[in-house]
Amino acid sequence: MYASLKSIGAYAPSRILSNFHLEEMVETSDEWIEKRTGIKERRIASAEEATSDLGVQAALKAIERAGIAKEEIDLIICATLSPDYLCMPSTACVIAGKLDINNVMAFDISAACSGFVYMLSMAKAFIESGMKKNILLIGAEKISSMIDYTDRGTCILFGDGAGAAIIGATENKNEAILDIHASADGRYGDLLITPGCGSKYPCSQETLDNKLNYIKMQGNEVYKVAVKTLTNDVIDILEKNNIDASQVDHFIPHQANFRIIEAVRAKLNFPIEKTVLTVAKYGNTSAASIPMAINDAYEEGRIKKGDLMLLDTFGGGFTWASALVRFGGQ
Repeated sequence: MYASLKSIGAYAPSRILSNFHLEEMVETSDEWIEKRTGIKERRIASAEEATSDLGVQAALKAIERAGIAKEEIDLIICATLSPDYLCMPSTACVIAGKLDINNVMAFDISAACSGFVYMLSMAKAFIESGMKKNILLIGAEKISSMIDYTDRGTCILFGDGAGAAIIGATENKNEAILDIHASADGRYGDLLITPGCGSKYPCSQETLDNKLNYIKMQGNEVYKVAVKTLTNDVIDILEKNNIDASQVDHFIPHQANFRIIEAVRAKLNFPIEKTVLTVAKYGNTSAASIPMAINDAYEEGRIKKGDLMLLDTFGGGFTWASALVRFGGQ
């Protein structure tokens, strides 16, 4: 028995924050942002929308496309760095409540931008061990609630959104999640961090005055480590599975920065037409990035049943992961 990605779904808030809007908010320009990141616009959730609300919308689409009843779901996992609540309840539990899926295991994971592929690894183990049958995975982010819009190093990069998938069982290896590599190196944690409002720097007036509740990033250092790590990880997973890059139907990297994606793509010689790119219209949506990109390609008719997808991601922690996944949906 193999684990299979049975369906995909996504949700993007309706409000668009373009580079031209940011020109009015911080010292930057559309030309500068696009040249350095490839981002033209990003979606921003409304004040009434929480991370769980975005996740619910993506989940409903994934459940419908999987052709299962929500009562058949026996595990819900949510990856997010912008949970509804600081400590508890988990966003997965909030989503379960809003979907009226009760008496099932539900929890969050924190792996930043690598969250979705980390969840795939866990879902694969749950399915193939026989412990669970239908798992709902959700990557959801309202990162706008954690951004200092006077810091041009971060406010230009991030957006809000959610992606979801149903992972189920199959006996057909041509519909299976083939392999997943996931790892981390905590020595780099300070390069991409939200310092405040945890146990180290509890919420206080001083914490807020120093803006420690916002994302802080050393962009140049993150870029250097990301390109090297992502490239090596992809080479490793392809070699271990005796798969040539030419056999990959879709290269779907984390949508953080076009310069990073292009550097990795060029080093590995993936054709641009096989590379899924959504960074221009969504920006970096962290744990939602990869499922939103898969969903875009699916809705465009690019992804067919049995297609081999190579997922590749890198995020705060530092965490990173890659996966070889055949699409098992219709």
